[in-house]
Amino acid sequence: MNENELYERALKFATEKHSGQFRKGGLPYITHPVAVAEMLKEQGYGMDFLIAGLFHDLLEDTDATEEEIEAIGGPAVLEAVKRLTKIKPYVMAEYIEHIRENPISKAVKACDRLHNLRCAVDADQDFRRRYILESIDWYMDFSPEIPKAVRALIETLDKPMHELELEYRPVSHAEIMETPGEKP
Repeated sequence: MNENELYERALKFATEKHSGQFRKGGLPYITHPVAVAEMLKEQGYGMDFLIAGLFHDLLEDTDATEEEIEAIGGPAVLEAVKRLTKIKPYVMAEYIEHIRENPISKAVKACDRLHNLRCAVDADQDFRRRYILESIDWYMDFSPEIPKAVRALIETLDKPMHELELEYRPVSHAEIMETPGEKP
């Protein structure tokens, strides 16, 4: 199987698993992992990175199994996806450090965060504020583009950041979901 066929197989699998899930803006959820994979491709990353980009939310948000992910993507992709999956209870510092230890998971998380920051304008003010704070606390050095995206998202707030409560509170997947299957 050549790389194009492998990518198409991975895309079909991710599309099937994310079927019925939607972003806050109403787009099918699969548009997010596809955007992450496209960002990775534009940055010159190889196929393992692209497939991990397509698969990065599968263990957390679908019924996909580790065995299915490994069968399509191989052990390196599975390892990256496992590092990107938040398993409750988790400690954010440990989660981030675990991601940083793996080049695939770190690159995927950088693109994931960047895409979500750019799309967070579809979320309410409180979510945006918390997402900004979480990004500042944990992700600013993942990519040079992240600080720019944070500044752009700050510009969309009704109140300047210095007027807002700056207490950090992590953004959970449950809070991201407006309705079942819907994320930013």
